[in-house]
Amino acid sequence: MQMEFVRKMPLPQELLRDYPIGEAMKRRKAARDGQIADILTGRDDRLLLIIGPCSADREDAVLDYMHRLSEVEAEVRERLLIVPRVYTNKPRTKGVGYKGMLHQPDPDKGEDMLAGIIAIRELHTRILKETGFSCADEMLYPSNYSYLSDLLSYVAVGARSVENQEHRLVASGLGVAAGMKNPSAGDITVMMNSIAAAQSPQEFIYRSWEVHTPGNPLAHAILRGFVDNFGRSHPNYHYENLWELLELYRASGLQNPAVIVDANHNNSGKRYMEQIRICKDVMHSRALSEDIHGLVKGLMVESYLEDGCQKPGEGVYGKSITDPCLGWEKTRDLIYRLAEY
Repeated sequence: MQMEFVRKMPLPQELLRDYPIGEAMKRRKAARDGQIADILTGRDDRLLLIIGPCSADREDAVLDYMHRLSEVEAEVRERLLIVPRVYTNKPRTKGVGYKGMLHQPDPDKGEDMLAGIIAIRELHTRILKETGFSCADEMLYPSNYSYLSDLLSYVAVGARSVENQEHRLVASGLGVAAGMKNPSAGDITVMMNSIAAAQSPQEFIYRSWEVHTPGNPLAHAILRGFVDNFGRSHPNYHYENLWELLELYRASGLQNPAVIVDANHNNSGKRYMEQIRICKDVMHSRALSEDIHGLVKGLMVESYLEDGCQKPGEGVYGKSITDPCLGWEKTRDLIYRLAEY
């Protein structure tokens, strides 16, 4: 085996012991878990809005964004349930480049996984403590979920991971909402199979333990567009796409048919301004049909303090160093518009 074993990482229970959260924070997180579950199961008709930076690259800018978001959330909470995106580990198509705060707590320095695992826990903790938000993160590495299991209210399984057996099985035991994205090639049946696996009881090995899961009834679809054989982006958020997904759900026998539409990635062709139009289009589709209204539970939007993106090291505060994002002014306006539907 050609691996250098650098150092042994702390066990999740050790990190939770050394960086604990208080009882009030636990209650707040549990309450938000219940609200998300109510939306996904149809008991709450509010729209779920999963919104925030493509990657949580630096604590100060992310916290600034979250405090601004919490002020807006207080005005729209009767219509929207906002779950911030705080994605601390990022998949890379070619396996190189910035992989998120987990790898590089300081994007201007080298990788340090121990410092990273502490930094992402501290970031999620500060957000919950200071704003009341329990957040969404991507489950890129299933074995690392336990480091944040008491903090996260929503977990996304990405387009590159959704076909992976371990991701599907771990999603079956999360105890919180798990969004399963369609794969980058666009095969919706792959996503539906992943939802079926996540909703089913499973037995497998996790962190050196044989484990049993009850199945996760809150596993659901995320439509994010796809790429064809020539590398061209294609959307899958249109009215017809939503009807096709609904028919697949009806034929599958899966619990709690639900979809979140990701307005960026291949749905927008990574043209971040298109997210505004796409959100309006999806809301129009919901208004046209009670069935589609019942299926589409929310939207996913990438936004940050500044419009667009930059290369790592350019140093613009609050500007994405991965995919381009909506800036704050446009984000705030979009939230208010969504609350009016």
